[in-house]
Amino acid sequence: MKLRIRELREDRDLPQKTVAEYLLCDQSLYSKYERGERPLPLELADRLADYFETSIDYLLSRTDQMEPYPKAKRK
Repeated sequence: MKLRIRELREDRDLPQKTVAEYLLCDQSLYSKYERGERPLPLELADRLADYFETSIDYLLSRTDQMEPYPKAKRK
């Protein structure tokens, strides 16, 4: 699976450590997500989509539309 998380991070000039801290994991684990050596858990994909203000579909290269979907109203 081709993830776009590295490109998004680099476009914002962020070090891996900054994104890893946001996800509450260490930099080496985050690096493995970027390289595709470890599967990205759904919970972290959701957090990254919020962090980069995009959709999970964009992160997973399922769409080229970068804009996030409107948030669902919670009851």
